[in-house]
Amino acid sequence: MVLVFDASVTLGWYFPDESTPTAEAARRHLATSGAIVPVLWWFEIRNALLVGERRARIDATQTMEILAQLDVLPIRMDQGRDSGSILALARAHRLTFYDAAYLELALRADVPLATLDQQLARAARAAQVPLLREGDLR
Repeated sequence: MVLVFDASVTLGWYFPDESTPTAEAARRHLATSGAIVPVLWWFEIRNALLVGERRARIDATQTMEILAQLDVLPIRMDQGRDSGSILALARAHRLTFYDAAYLELALRADVPLATLDQQLARAARAAQVPLLREGDLR
């Protein structure tokens, strides 16, 4: 089954201090089942890598290597979106519009969500969206 994951999960693969068992479970799942992400993910990843460069966590060469790795993974960017639903989810769960976009996609696609963001995870549980956890898919 395909999975929605957010930028926090993806970044956990490349920044050792952000790695978690949940991020690694999502990586294993991706290898066998693929993932779907909102277009926003593309921008978030690139911005986080740029900030990582500025903070000397990675260099420009590493950024390009990471982007090349991500380009070949089975990650599909969803072009659809329901602005009204995203806004309603953001309001109902006190999320940023950005985080609500991940939740809306998981709801619309009827698939689990993987996130390291605790507020988004709480909102997913409240919306009855299954969450990928570290013990899943071993």
